[in-house]
Amino acid sequence: MKILVRATNWLGDAIMSVPALAALRRAHPHAHITILGPAWLAGLYGAESFCDETIVYPRSLTDKLRLVRSLRHRFDLAILLQNAFEAAAFAFLSRIPRRIGFSTDRRGFLLTQSFPPVPLTRHERFYYLDLLLAAGLIPAYPPEAPISLQGFDTPRLPRLGISPGAAFGSAKRWYPDRFAAAAIAIAREKSFSVALFGSPEEAPIVAEVERLIHAASIPVENFAGRTSLRDFIQLVASCSLMLTNDSGAMHVSYAVGTPSLTIFGPTDHIATGPVGPHARILRQPVDCSPCKLRECPIDHRCMTAISPSQVAQEALILLK
Repeated sequence: MKILVRATNWLGDAIMSVPALAALRRAHPHAHITILGPAWLAGLYGAESFCDETIVYPRSLTDKLRLVRSLRHRFDLAILLQNAFEAAAFAFLSRIPRRIGFSTDRRGFLLTQSFPPVPLTRHERFYYLDLLLAAGLIPAYPPEAPISLQGFDTPRLPRLGISPGAAFGSAKRWYPDRFAAAAIAIAREKSFSVALFGSPEEAPIVAEVERLIHAASIPVENFAGRTSLRDFIQLVASCSLMLTNDSGAMHVSYAVGTPSLTIFGPTDHIATGPVGPHARILRQPVDCSPCKLRECPIDHRCMTAISPSQVAQEALILLK
């Protein structure tokens, strides 16, 4: 059987779908599984045993139509982990005979099996697993459904990783000066160097953290916007601890087994929080959280209530 999986577009969502993809491979060990999605997915899924091939989903309409023609009659089954109408239209036009997904974005008529979306009352990893279970593609899944990336194995270094950005919006971001203060306290206590991570768009935030840590005479290296996704994941796997906001970096950290502490504010720590024995969160349960807004319309109290000393203390406990 040849299976095309339309992956999600966000890094965190892609990592939370890993248990579903691993379960799909266990249920269909001889299937050829191709993952279609953004260009960066090759760096995430390329080394995983559930993935035989990756195909880049193009940006332009001309290139999308060209890809549709090249994929016609090539696959037996399409699994749409992405919920957009376009994902279903692409599978339909590619003439894939069996097309499975949630009936979101008014696309149910394009699917051969459509299911009402599962409310996110549990962690998002179960959202994807429940789709495969409902479609009869897997017989069951383990209750814990751990999230683990297998293609990244590297020795731990005495290094603290920090990712102070969050692509979703400023409401999710703790403050650069507080990240720096916490990092300085942890690095001094554990004799760690510091590695800073972020996207090119987050470079100004990361540069401010770098400036403050450098001023405290702590060894610091800035990788923001300077690595591929695969190199970023490998670097995170080499850290002894990661400090992050609720972001893609958080999901990478626990997926490679790096101890991590995440500062949560406006988002749902139950549905999209970190998973595993070495992941912790720090949050203040203020009355307006989780609001799930990109920008805080009031005083950002969910983040201002968290101090660098709290973060440093929790991080040092995690490292014991």
